[in-house]
Amino acid sequence: MRLIVNLPAFNEEAKIGNTIRRIPRVLGSVDEILVQVIDDGSRDQTAAIAREAGADFVYSNGVNRGIGKTFRYAVESALANGADIMVNIDADGQFDPLDIEKLVRPVLSGQADLVSADRFSYHKAKNIPWIKDFLNRFAAGTIGRFMNTKISDLTCGFRAYSRETLLRLNLPGDYTYTQEVIIDALGKNLKVLWIPVEVTYFEGRKSRVVKSIVSYVSNSSRIILKAVRDVRPMKFFGIPGLFLIALSLAVFIGFLFFYFQDFKISPYRNYLLFSAVTFLIGLQFFVFSLIADMIKSNRKLTEDLMYLMKKEKYKK
Repeated sequence: MRLIVNLPAFNEEAKIGNTIRRIPRVLGSVDEILVQVIDDGSRDQTAAIAREAGADFVYSNGVNRGIGKTFRYAVESALANGADIMVNIDADGQFDPLDIEKLVRPVLSGQADLVSADRFSYHKAKNIPWIKDFLNRFAAGTIGRFMNTKISDLTCGFRAYSRETLLRLNLPGDYTYTQEVIIDALGKNLKVLWIPVEVTYFEGRKSRVVKSIVSYVSNSSRIILKAVRDVRPMKFFGIPGLFLIALSLAVFIGFLFFYFQDFKISPYRNYLLFSAVTFLIGLQFFVFSLIADMIKSNRKLTEDLMYLMKKEKYKK
């Protein structure tokens, strides 16, 4: 059983060495624990310090490609290096490496395919900006209701993945990956579990993803909508469609009520027009849901083929 602990890093020379040295190298029934660092085009000595601190694999992107592409590269590298489990943890030490055991244990026991750290349910993340705390909770609650699953933390990058999960994940995003991975895993009926951990946001820490609140909300909303559309197309298009059709029928019944009182159309023409337009829009949404569901079926066939190809490619 091989566990690979992955650290994505960008200009982390000040803290990555200490983080690597704190990663446990012995853990229960795990035979081997290796450390993998993906240096995303750092302009400092991040890669050199990672090697000195004991990282087993250090890969450099050469240029800054972004957290989404870096995570895809990390998954491919972990599979190529024979990982049975991959844990992703920040290089700056905001998470305690000793908590790796908490995340790995449910994967080892078969209780979960993907285990995410939970920063909000039982512990308050120390020094987290209130707006970031609010947006994370709001997004997790909204998507959780749509997916019929309680999502405790949608955006935390500190996670453990089984080999099967790594092979099945579909990761199209470049801006980020955290939201898409949870939605994709739930859509594939993988077992997802959240484990409470304590996290400290260091004063002056700059996020690699959140450059501004406006851009973060805009990009995250677009990513989440696309992911939900692909995973739950009938809900995404069907619910608005049925709502609009029901609304149009209610307005049409109102029109009939007034019409049969004096048998005149002109005074209530707007009711009739609104009902007709709303019905047509609702019908379009419902047709979109059927088309999107067919596309989802074809997508599933493609993903199954990709899974078999990756399984053969990364055969142990």
